Amino acid sequence: MQLFTLGLNHESAPLAIREKVAFGTEHLKRALGEIGRAKPVEEAAILSTCNRTELYCAAGEPGAALAWFARYHALGEHDLQPFLYTLPREQAVRHAFRVASGLDSMVLGEPQILGQMKDAVRAAAEVGTLGATLSRLFERSFAVAKEVRTNTRIGANVVSMAAAAVRLAGRIFPSLRDTSVLFIGAGEMVELCATHFAAQMPRAMTVANRTLERAQHLAHRLGAQAIELRDLHEHLAAHDIVVSCTAASLPILGKGTMERVIRARRHAPVFMVDLAVPRDIEPEVAQLDDVYLYTVDDLGDLIRAGLDERTSHVAQAEAIIDARVGSFLHWMDARELVPTIRALRAGAEDARRHEVERALRLLARGDDPRQVLEALSHGLTNKLMHGPTQALHDAPAPERRELRDLVARLFNLRGR
Repeated sequence: MQLFTLGLNHESAPLAIREKVAFGTEHLKRALGEIGRAKPVEEAAILSTCNRTELYCAAGEPGAALAWFARYHALGEHDLQPFLYTLPREQAVRHAFRVASGLDSMVLGEPQILGQMKDAVRAAAEVGTLGATLSRLFERSFAVAKEVRTNTRIGANVVSMAAAAVRLAGRIFPSLRDTSVLFIGAGEMVELCATHFAAQMPRAMTVANRTLERAQHLAHRLGAQAIELRDLHEHLAAHDIVVSCTAASLPILGKGTMERVIRARRHAPVFMVDLAVPRDIEPEVAQLDDVYLYTVDDLGDLIRAGLDERTSHVAQAEAIIDARVGSFLHWMDARELVPTIRALRAGAEDARRHEVERALRLLARGDDPRQVLEALSHGLTNKLMHGPTQALHDAPAPERRELRDLVARLFNLRGR
């Protein structure tokens, strides 16, 4: 199989499964390097977000890619099979175009996935697992995404995860101006959420991050306090709202910690949003009476319930994608002929060079130039025609008519 996509997303797998197969930023290049050494495929790129983990592969077999995928995450293939999809060739192309255009996102039309896809391509290129086929696929995916967003309103009035989080917080607290907000992490998603919450002018804001310098950079923009992640537990009880999205492989906050926080707050409510995959906050925290915990899937359900005019533009976007899929498949088909065309031209070039060298020797000997040119042309013609002529003579009777028609088409013999 030349091109395929293997993966799972928010439609095929619950959060509990997705977080087991997510590739953290710090592990992504290492995983790609392992693919390059193990060679389950010749080309590979990994797209890993809170909503999906997908392997885009070329020149390999899905079975080998699945075995590597399961082995890397220390899981059995049978444990993953119920949640996985494998998309061959045309389906893989259409899927890549839809993902880039925001049609396969939990938030229909959201633009963030395009940047995440570009990051995935950049990582694969740096490691050396991005070959000609995948390079072209993603190049076309980005062009299609731009065309969809330019010619449809699929991205109009997108209700983001960040906006949804603010709306939910507003249902719990009479006024967000009277709240203090803690942001754990300093990545793109936290920055987006922080911007939305800052617009509500809360009483205080704090940014906690493993690297203090990065926390300070975001805090400076927000007029917030910056702390190191290791000091997090000392500050938790002072905050009414907690938004977390880090690349940690294990939960940062557990039920025991939050029980102590609730006691210290004298059971004042805490609104928590966990946008990380794998999760930053243990699911058991949601069992506490005074904690309102929402995951990325919970916010997705809220957003889907309020879809607006963007839905009416899906058909238009799908039509654009269908047309571009056909164009990309034509490129792939043409690319498969390249080795044959090169071999054909190389054979013709060998014959030409041999006859020219022979002619030069005859001229150097003093032979008549006219006779030398005649001999060169006859020799070249005989060598170029030997293969097709021999194939016609040797073809079995049932195949001869088809081969004859093919030769006539190749050498433009119609009507002769």
